[in-house]
Amino acid sequence: MEPTQIGATVDYEKPGKQLGHLAIPYSHNLGGWANLQVPVAVLAAGEGPTVLLMAGNHGDEYPGQVAILKLCRELPLDVVRGRLIMIPALNVPASKAGTRLSPLDGKNFNRCFPGDPSGTVSEILAHYLATQLFPMADAVIDLHTGGRSVEFYPCAHMHLVPDRDQRRKMVAAAEAYNTDFALLYTDIAGTGLLPVEAERQGKVVVTTEMGGGEPVPAKVHRLSQEGLRNVLVHLGVVAGEQRSRAELGLPPTRWGQSLDRQDYRFAPESGIYESVVDLGSSVAAGEKVGQVHFLERPDREPAAVVALTAGVLLASRGPSLVGQGDCVACIAHDVDPSILK
Repeated sequence: MEPTQIGATVDYEKPGKQLGHLAIPYSHNLGGWANLQVPVAVLAAGEGPTVLLMAGNHGDEYPGQVAILKLCRELPLDVVRGRLIMIPALNVPASKAGTRLSPLDGKNFNRCFPGDPSGTVSEILAHYLATQLFPMADAVIDLHTGGRSVEFYPCAHMHLVPDRDQRRKMVAAAEAYNTDFALLYTDIAGTGLLPVEAERQGKVVVTTEMGGGEPVPAKVHRLSQEGLRNVLVHLGVVAGEQRSRAELGLPPTRWGQSLDRQDYRFAPESGIYESVVDLGSSVAAGEKVGQVHFLERPDREPAAVVALTAGVLLASRGPSLVGQGDCVACIAHDVDPSILK
């Protein structure tokens, strides 16, 4: 393994249940020898896969953090088959501050991979995951929402990885989340993503976008928790029977893709954004999905944001205030089933 500055108070090779933390050295004005403590839990029992389960990659995304915190307390060891490593809040300072970026170094943790063992706090942790934990894992789960910036129709999502066997396994794991929609997406806001590094290492990667914003409806928490448990059963790390959408009386998951930059719509100007289409609704090419109003110009007509192609509105702007260039909508299109196989 590559050297790391991080010290772990858990032993990943030890059977049983352990609750501890990852200690990342850093300094601040009142602490020259401080450690950032990132909570970690390990449940290990017998033969089976290793699953790395994480949330709080962005601090303002809470349903996954709640789901993992509950598992850390409530999941009995006797249902574990293999090893489950859980980190409920990767970006602890951002989770406490309710921010997307880390207050310690200003970094977007999901743009820090493969990391740097001598870098900032975020880069050191990214390097630890990439070089210490990812190699142990058969599957990597990274739970997200749209945070405060974007509201998603709750969905599992994934990249269209080139390896077909890896792709099929990821599709099956995404469908085990039992969301109405599953999304194939592309990266429009930079490189260095956690899922990309895990995919590069050949892992089965499961990610989500479970709504967004600080108020989290009970139904989103339920979906986040019940879907996650079903995925863990599907992956074989938790004993039980996987439940399909058919058994739940639901139609099959609808797959959408947003693989072109034009599928993501951006505010043409700064102002107050009004969404005019409900999430999950079909839209036609050229249809208005939102508009930007101008507080200081009540005489001026709002600037329209339109769908460039037909599809389904899967994400919409969260805060009403927008700056020019903020993403305000994501349009998904039905997927040719052959690319999922």
